[in-house]
Amino acid sequence: MSARDDILARIRRATGRAEGAPVPTPAYAATPLIPARGRGTPAELIARFVEMAEEASATISRVNSPDDVPGAVASYLAQENLPSEAVIAPSAALSALPWERTALTLRQGAATGDDLVSISPAVAGIAETGSLMVRSGRTTPYTLNFLPDTHVAVLEASDIVGAYEDAWAEMRPDGEAGAALPRTVTLITGPSRSSDIERTDTIGVHGPRRLHIVLVGEANGEAA
Repeated sequence: MSARDDILARIRRATGRAEGAPVPTPAYAATPLIPARGRGTPAELIARFVEMAEEASATISRVNSPDDVPGAVASYLAQENLPSEAVIAPSAALSALPWERTALTLRQGAATGDDLVSISPAVAGIAETGSLMVRSGRTTPYTLNFLPDTHVAVLEASDIVGAYEDAWAEMRPDGEAGAALPRTVTLITGPSRSSDIERTDTIGVHGPRRLHIVLVGEANGEAA
């Protein structure tokens, strides 16, 4: 018997397992451990998402209807003295909104280094950390999330979940375990930030300096 076999035999005797018996799956591996701030009612999760997102230096506008999104975006840009020109994701949901009610000048497509403002949809909001989950695709170019100085994300209140595990479940259509995932999935928590060895915080090093979230909808019958 080799030293390895001797050690394994001792472990089996100590744990009461017969040789060749399958390794049992511990309970914690079968059921993810969800922290308390990743659990709650829909209204509690929405409130926690807003709190955590603002703690991460994101700003939030709340509107009741998708038709109110263009006005909220225009008001935010004017309030911050930002350009009224923006590149927008060519998604059906955003294209259907009444942008003509505003004075914004929009271009659909991927962002370039010359674009200062981008507008894109989010797949989910994660209450646990106030993070957004976004995906790459033909109608959601990933450059919209990284290149412009200001990123405006549109999020439905009904798409706010508690924990990361819940957000990943939202990524698969109809909950199909074998459904294809997009090439790129990004989790965004506040504006881009980094710090050097002296912990000097710098905003906008690797992405947008501003993240503004337009939160759409109602929670449990209460106006958002």
